[in-house]
Amino acid sequence: MRLAHWAVNAPLRPLLLAVFTASIALPAQAADLITVTREALSNNATLNSARAQYSGVEAGRDVARGALLPQVNASGNVAHHEQFESQSTRTIPGAGGGAGVGGGDDRYNSVSLTLEATQMLFDEVARQQFNQADREIDQQFYLLAATEQQLLFDVVNAYFDILRAHDVLTTRQAQERAIERQLEQASEQFEVGLIAITDVEEARSSYDQSRANRLAAESNLQVAFEVLEQLTGQRYPNINALGDAMPVVKPSSNRDYWVEQAIELNPQVLAQQAGIEISRVGVDIARAGRLPTFQAFANYQHADNDRDAVSGYDASGQVGISANLPIYTGGSTSASIRQGTYQLESTQYEFESQRRTTIQQVRSLYTQVSNNVETVEARQQTIVSARSALEATQVGYEVGTRNIVDVLNAEQNYYDAIADYAESRYDYVVNFLGLRQQAGLLDVPAIEEVNAWLTDDQVTFAIPDTDGGSYERAMNIGAPPTPDR
Repeated sequence: MRLAHWAVNAPLRPLLLAVFTASIALPAQAADLITVTREALSNNATLNSARAQYSGVEAGRDVARGALLPQVNASGNVAHHEQFESQSTRTIPGAGGGAGVGGGDDRYNSVSLTLEATQMLFDEVARQQFNQADREIDQQFYLLAATEQQLLFDVVNAYFDILRAHDVLTTRQAQERAIERQLEQASEQFEVGLIAITDVEEARSSYDQSRANRLAAESNLQVAFEVLEQLTGQRYPNINALGDAMPVVKPSSNRDYWVEQAIELNPQVLAQQAGIEISRVGVDIARAGRLPTFQAFANYQHADNDRDAVSGYDASGQVGISANLPIYTGGSTSASIRQGTYQLESTQYEFESQRRTTIQQVRSLYTQVSNNVETVEARQQTIVSARSALEATQVGYEVGTRNIVDVLNAEQNYYDAIADYAESRYDYVVNFLGLRQQAGLLDVPAIEEVNAWLTDDQVTFAIPDTDGGSYERAMNIGAPPTPDR
């Protein structure tokens, strides 16, 4: 099996955007894996939240850019003034005047208007803040890509968990019927005195256990369907099953190739790498706090009032350049530089931790997938062996060389082998796509190739019978929100 890989030399961002945008735009089909994937990419709440966060970070760059562009502000006021005066004068000898009292009230209105424009000529802090906002977009893009890939993997895992639970349920149902027949035969043989009551009790115990296993499998199938509903916001009464013709081969290329792909394309690794750049710019911002700033400005002011003794208006204007040089800031600038340096060191360690974790996961998944190939082959052969052993045990029981416990154990081994084989096939698919996810190569075309392995056989989820539609109400997850714009 060789799933389609992304071109290694192609830029990651346009590729991711093209893949996921195209996947959402495709028309809906039946409830197969690719249909479920498209609906998850459109309706998943976590992914839509990550998209909104990415758009918000993009807007943050425009906010930072605004500090570098011209700023124009206008202000004005209209006021009513009331001025009260009460003063007295006295006659000064030889002044030739008479005694008098002076005072009065003055009421008037005033209007003022100020218009100011500024343009930053040099502000290293603002420029570095804009650079940091640009780096934050890169990081948020990779985080969005990681969320998308995680959703793809979660959908695949949930889809095949349904098929896994269905196959286990089918096996447990067949096992229950087979042991029930053994119990009936044992009861009949006991009644005619051919076997002891202990054989009947052994058969009854095995039947009770098989019935409990079947009930647990039914519950697991229901839960698996509900997990898929949570991821997609849609309910699926049935989905397509995995065909027997699915190819099971080891991954193409060696383990080192997958490790190299992960280091180059894994979005979590790239997001941590972008975080280093953000922290490095943060140090530059702190250092820029020691530099001067230069700003060009122009302003115009106009003032007027309606006082009786005053006529005309006042107006003035200025054009110039202002400068500011921080001389001493109480040590906060030096502390900010130290703080940013430690933050940079922290993000470097976080990147190294993510890189190591990714490499370990890629190596582990590569080993698991390689082992899954051999496990599928071995468990397929185990079914043949267990069937032969069961047939031989049944023959021995009929001729009296084996007892019913031997038959029940052989029945158990046979149906366990069937269930184990089914699970090994799903483990192979999920682990292989998990390997692609860790390598940064999980995309919709890869899901489409897996979807081609499905058949028209339906796995159905029967909604439990409840009074008054209580199950439907309990499972109603609600309509998606309508964002304000």
